[in-house]
Amino acid sequence: MSIEWVNGAIEEIRAWGRSKNVAVDVDEIRLLCDYASDYLDVGELSDFTPGTFEQLLLDIYPRKVIAPPESAAETVAAARTLVEFLLESGEIGTKMADRMRVKIDEIAPEMPAALADTSKFGMAKSIFGAMGADALEEGLPQMPAGDSSRLPGDSGARTPHRPASGDLATPSRRHDTGDEQCDCPVCAPLPAVRLAPAEQIARAVREVALLQDAHRLVAWMAEGGRTPTVRGRLRVKDAKLAVRELGLATPALAWELATFVGLTEAPRPLESLDDAELLELWAGTVSFLTGPPEASVTGSAELDRELYAVHDMLYRLQTPLAVLEIREYLDEVWSGDDPDGGETDLEDAVDALARCGTVERLDDIVRLTPHGLWGLRETYTRMGHTAPVAPDPAEGDAEALISGLLDGVPAEQAERDIASWLERRTPEQAAGELLEAVRGGTAVSRGVAVTIVDRIGPGAAPAMRPFLDDPELRPHVVHWLNSHGLGAPALTPEEVLWMSVDMLALALPGAEDDPEELAENLAAAGPPVHVIEEMWRVEHPDVAEVLDLLGRHLPDRELAKAARKAAFKARSRGIH
Repeated sequence: MSIEWVNGAIEEIRAWGRSKNVAVDVDEIRLLCDYASDYLDVGELSDFTPGTFEQLLLDIYPRKVIAPPESAAETVAAARTLVEFLLESGEIGTKMADRMRVKIDEIAPEMPAALADTSKFGMAKSIFGAMGADALEEGLPQMPAGDSSRLPGDSGARTPHRPASGDLATPSRRHDTGDEQCDCPVCAPLPAVRLAPAEQIARAVREVALLQDAHRLVAWMAEGGRTPTVRGRLRVKDAKLAVRELGLATPALAWELATFVGLTEAPRPLESLDDAELLELWAGTVSFLTGPPEASVTGSAELDRELYAVHDMLYRLQTPLAVLEIREYLDEVWSGDDPDGGETDLEDAVDALARCGTVERLDDIVRLTPHGLWGLRETYTRMGHTAPVAPDPAEGDAEALISGLLDGVPAEQAERDIASWLERRTPEQAAGELLEAVRGGTAVSRGVAVTIVDRIGPGAAPAMRPFLDDPELRPHVVHWLNSHGLGAPALTPEEVLWMSVDMLALALPGAEDDPEELAENLAAAGPPVHVIEEMWRVEHPDVAEVLDLLGRHLPDRELAKAARKAAFKARSRGIH
């Protein structure tokens, strides 16, 4: 959608402000005009109406602009300034201006609440907001060079490293030209990431389907004496032959990649490259895939134009995205329209992207591959940006390991971290460090520690026994000693109940992430009714929350009812 009129309007408003000695918040007015153009079909200043301001400030902004409620006053003030300009420039008449002023007066007290209402947030705003809008202190990844073609409708007045759609902003919402700092969420400092070992990355790169296609195509071209066009493109007839003879799905893309990373100059099979050469090749491949390749990468014009933004989201969130979330993000970015006018199955497009190696799809979930993560960090670094690497928990103490696990690393990474940490210590050292780290701590940290200790063999017994004197750790230590056939004192009924609550408290932080799985686990191994009915007596800080958890998620109605009653009793005793 063309919004060239916005540039002209902004210049007129600047000149009007100077001539009238009026302070004009150009950034805010530009955003008002941009959003009016993008979402409300406003094609010129005279198209503004009272309803335009109502939709902008109470619907569009809450859905798309990351801004605190207190920033509403700035936006409302800019809207009032815009009305005065519209009136004095002759774009609207006196009666229309009066109606606009009345409408803005009605909007002003409502807008802060609208900005704070999370139910109004759009998918793009929610995803970028999850990246941490409060941490916007440094400029970060710009779009790859030459990426302006991926910013349809851009007025040319925003920095190229803003979200590709241009529909997100932070409290100060600056998107000016020149060297001024951009504050959009996609420009926030990059989070520290955990990288897989280089040899693991290299092994994975050898298996990337698109790279294999590129190498096969280059060899095939050389063997057949085939040449590209004068512009270096794959000839149409050769592309058709490559599909038929080599079974390549996207020969044009494979050739463009080969040209970009220099494979056409020195064709060598992947198996002949050492790890360093493979990593260099992969770094170039990721730069190619997140830039603006002329050949279609995924078959979806929407997704192709947003490849940088989608990869950046996955990198920053450090958590997978559902295909549906990507669909909703693209719908917001493109207002539901494929820019090339075609309908593309996003499921197929994501599968095509997975062949390129940067992401993988597990059912309906999309996440970066370990080599995709490595390649993105390398791309950011080569662009001159700070892309920190998180420290290896195995090199730290028990507190660092537990803290890292509680931050929410993928299950396979957690397993590697735990195994590596344990390998560097004797059983006795590991057990002693873990339990000491959580002495007097929370149930969740204690649960992580004892879960790791359960993996340690009987050689840890000398380090375990001293913790029998700790009332919170004692039940866990007794359980560990018994499980290894070592002599242990008997637990009192009160200690057994306390331990049940303590272990159930471990499920509290992630209870709402997968309620169905939690319900299944509780159905299979939840406490019986007589235990639930007695739990309220336990002197445990999390007992009421644990009973609430059981009351919400136990599939057996009678058990759930008993848990809710027990939670009420716990709160009546003042246990929280």
